[in-house]
Amino acid sequence: MIATTRREIPADERYIELVRHFPLRVIRNDAELEDATTIVDELLDLPAESDAERDYLAVLGLLIEDYERVHVTLPEVSGVDLLRHLMEENGLSQKDIAPLFGGNRSVVSEIMHGKRGLALNHIRRLSEYFGLPAHAFMS
Repeated sequence: MIATTRREIPADERYIELVRHFPLRVIRNDAELEDATTIVDELLDLPAESDAERDYLAVLGLLIEDYERVHVTLPEVSGVDLLRHLMEENGLSQKDIAPLFGGNRSVVSEIMHGKRGLALNHIRRLSEYFGLPAHAFMS
């Protein structure tokens, strides 16, 4: 498990700490995929990400995508499409989910219309709210 509190350490050291905990390497099977997605979820559960964590998550996300592209057959659904589906299924409006986006309805509108992507903090909040793994919103 990744440390739940951040010490005041330089970004390079935090990045190395993350790599030591879960090395960035090619994912070869479903068990490694599950471990990788657990790490993503743990990092996104932390209060706010550092530059080191953003870099680490970006690379780990690419490794997950690479494995899933070859080994996992999922319907092509973007994070925004998933959000639309969840909103419809739960009878939610953009106004209802605005608090997950800092209360800013214009941000929600821009995301829903493809003018803006989901940020990591949005993904974290959506994951918590809908009880889904964060990586479900990352595509």
